[in-house]
Amino acid sequence: MKDVTQLDQGWSLHHEGALLPARVPGSVHTDLLAAGLIPDPYLATNENDVAWVGHRDWTYRTRLTTTSTHERTDLVFDGLDTAARITLDATELGRTRNMHRSYRFDVTGRTGDLTVHFTNAYQEAADVRALTGERPNVYPEPFQYIRKMASSFGWDWGPTLPTAGIWRPARLEHWSTARLAQVRPLVTVQDGTGRVEIHLTVERTTTAAGHPLTARATVAGVTAETVLDGDRVVLTLDVPDPALWWPRGYGDQPLHDLDITLADATGPLDTWHRRIGFRTVELDTSADEHGTGFTLAVNGERLFVRGVNWIPDDTLITRVTPERYRERLTQATEANIDLIRIWGGGIYEDEAFYDTCDELGLLVWQDFLFACAAYPEEQPLRGEVEAEARENVVRLMPHPSLVLWNGNNENLWGFRDWGWEPELAGDSWGEGYYLGLLPRIVAELDPTRAYSAGSPWSGSWDHHPNDPDHGTHHSWEVWNRQDYTEYRASVPRFVSEFGWQAPPAHATLRRALPGEDLAADSPGMLHHQKAEDGNGKLNRGVERHFAPPRDFDRWHYLTQVVQARAVATGIEHWRSHWPRCAGTVVWQLNDCWPVSSWAAIDGDGRLKPLHHELRRVYADRLLTLQPPGVTGVPEVALVNQAARPWRTVVTLRRVSADGAVTAGSEVPVTVGARSVLRLAVPQALRPAEGSAKEFLVADADGLRALHFPVTDRVFAYQQPEFEVSVEPVADGRGTDGRDAVDVVVTARTLLRDLLLQADRIAPAAAADRGLVTLLAGEQVRIRVTGAGPVDADAARAALFCVEPA
Repeated sequence: MKDVTQLDQGWSLHHEGALLPARVPGSVHTDLLAAGLIPDPYLATNENDVAWVGHRDWTYRTRLTTTSTHERTDLVFDGLDTAARITLDATELGRTRNMHRSYRFDVTGRTGDLTVHFTNAYQEAADVRALTGERPNVYPEPFQYIRKMASSFGWDWGPTLPTAGIWRPARLEHWSTARLAQVRPLVTVQDGTGRVEIHLTVERTTTAAGHPLTARATVAGVTAETVLDGDRVVLTLDVPDPALWWPRGYGDQPLHDLDITLADATGPLDTWHRRIGFRTVELDTSADEHGTGFTLAVNGERLFVRGVNWIPDDTLITRVTPERYRERLTQATEANIDLIRIWGGGIYEDEAFYDTCDELGLLVWQDFLFACAAYPEEQPLRGEVEAEARENVVRLMPHPSLVLWNGNNENLWGFRDWGWEPELAGDSWGEGYYLGLLPRIVAELDPTRAYSAGSPWSGSWDHHPNDPDHGTHHSWEVWNRQDYTEYRASVPRFVSEFGWQAPPAHATLRRALPGEDLAADSPGMLHHQKAEDGNGKLNRGVERHFAPPRDFDRWHYLTQVVQARAVATGIEHWRSHWPRCAGTVVWQLNDCWPVSSWAAIDGDGRLKPLHHELRRVYADRLLTLQPPGVTGVPEVALVNQAARPWRTVVTLRRVSADGAVTAGSEVPVTVGARSVLRLAVPQALRPAEGSAKEFLVADADGLRALHFPVTDRVFAYQQPEFEVSVEPVADGRGTDGRDAVDVVVTARTLLRDLLLQADRIAPAAAADRGLVTLLAGEQVRIRVTGAGPVDADAARAALFCVEPA
């Protein structure tokens, strides 16, 4: 039986003539941090002080012994970052130039000093660029010339920290006769029967050619067995009436152990294990009266996708543990998210990521790793791209959560609109990957899933790549140039990117910018704002709706309010147009360091108000008031994504700025399952157009929607008045097991977008809700955990709401 020796101990890193202790898996940056030789690059402006690390070559070393009774010993690296030369006892084993692949070397009977020498990423990129010629991109870094995590070179939300190191596990595999070289399970369901078609490839030792082997597979109580004399075989298992795997919110997520054993007459030689789920996935891109659709269906159920984009959760990616994946993805489910798009400038994530998505019912849209650049298609890159794609398709295809392969991020759009075509002058730029190589690989290796050439992509060159009426659409004109109300100007078929920025939580800023007198334009704040004119766009977003903020705390609150409102405005509008619009994927869920960005969860894992707003607008049931559009009248839209009809009573009230209800009615409604109901607001309840003294409120089953005819800076708000008290909870603990209290706010006037920033009370504190609007006389109970003892004064100091201009 094959046995494995992990190579996670005894490594050293060469630095300035000395050997430093090194962790494997790990990176140069994390080793230098552990040795106290560089400052934390995430604090203040330290990123600038460690830039030299990415411009140097680095060498790792350990002592290798390969004593074994087996015929063969392989040295296996699951990931090397990136351009490496591997030697054993001064003899070269091989060279690598792709972070996204694994590598295997025969070291049978060999011992000695094992060294892994990394050429710095800039030099490797320069060497490749000299062979392929220049290509355009959107950032002044050479990431398209090296098969490495593009965002390690910096992005408009990330630091420039090109890493190097043995970033995934290394080991020795000792085996005899044969081993399982590749296992490729195709999982399908047809007419109530689940089928697992397992394509096996084995590698044999030289003495075992033609030796009879037995392959045995078991899943869900069904077993198949076959004898093979060659190197390939297919086993098929049919499972009657399997319990189906569903996205969260649609059903359960049953997972089945798939076990494979390779054996000969002497017994087992190798084993393989994964968990699979039975479900069908379809992507409907058929034409209709509105253009070309883009609708995912799982087990025949058509979905409005409630998605978010995912970036690497730490630029120093070896610090992301399985526990951290679970925490972040659980936070996604708590916001009623059902799809995670893994963006093409990052990595193919660790197995723990996809395992967690399988368990939580989170659908995964997986980009191939190309983003925002023209990529050469010549060697040495083309061979690397094919090998990388083949390996990762096979590695990830067992996961039922994976539903879509996507060719790239914004490169087809970039070619058409960003001035690349004349600059390229006929040179290759990646089209052959996205429309040729990658779809062929997916069709060959994983025909159970759909492939899309890019995001955005209209389906063919017959339409503009970012045409909202065809395929997927990225909506960035709004953040870059327009007010967020312009989201309502169109109904794309599927919005796979859109978003709005806000700074991190206050406690995150205090940790990341120690000692700094915080201001929107203070040195640390500007360094932790990577977007082009990011603060200018933040400020314009605030100024369109509010009077200029009087201080940093007010600016911080208002920018977070605008972020939450902007994203909610888009989602409410687009969800109300289901099934014409079949999904939204917010940019973005998470951050890789403390930064002003589009994330709903900041770099320290704290929830922004946007996260709480996603929980509301992505819930199965959504109540929204849509302002006058093509119909010319305001409408109530009730969105019901649940499997059962929604029977409720909508209470409509016209309310004056001083709190008086001037008109009202109750409307009983029934909203069918998976459908939308739109109702015109009766004339008698509509606030006068342009009125600064009244607004509309809709309530149903604890849900609330608001319509103000004018912006906040014009509306005649009264000075907010409210009472605050702090009450203990029954057992003194919240649902997370931490100490808890309730902060109770009673409104004496209209309190719009009331927010308790719990981390201002204590850095570890969290509140169970974000923005809430109270009418005069109403009360809200906000559960605060992790704060320790809280008094009313401390709670009041952490409360913010909209104020008169």
